[in-house]
Amino acid sequence: MYAIIVTGGKQYKVSEGDSLKVEKLEAETGDTVTFDQVLAVSDGEALKVGEDVKDVTVTAAVAEQGKRKKIIVYKYKRKTGYHKKQGHRQLFTRVEIQKINA
Repeated sequence: MYAIIVTGGKQYKVSEGDSLKVEKLEAETGDTVTFDQVLAVSDGEALKVGEDVKDVTVTAAVAEQGKRKKIIVYKYKRKTGYHKKQGHRQLFTRVEIQKINA
């Protein structure tokens, strides 16, 4: 069984027992979060979408809060002496999917 959920403006295909990194959630490590924006659910035979999944939720446990690997943003304009180097580390929350409540 799997579900397609929306969080942080992105869509994820999840199954029970999966671990994934999503955009930062306001929750502490060890807390339980519920994703109620579910686009689709499949039980192996049929795919349910739309009105069939309006009451479906996905329960997950917060495993970790952290920062991703640093990326370098380099801005440069030729012939003017303009250059700017900047780094960025995106915040994330690692969650472990516990149950798909279908």
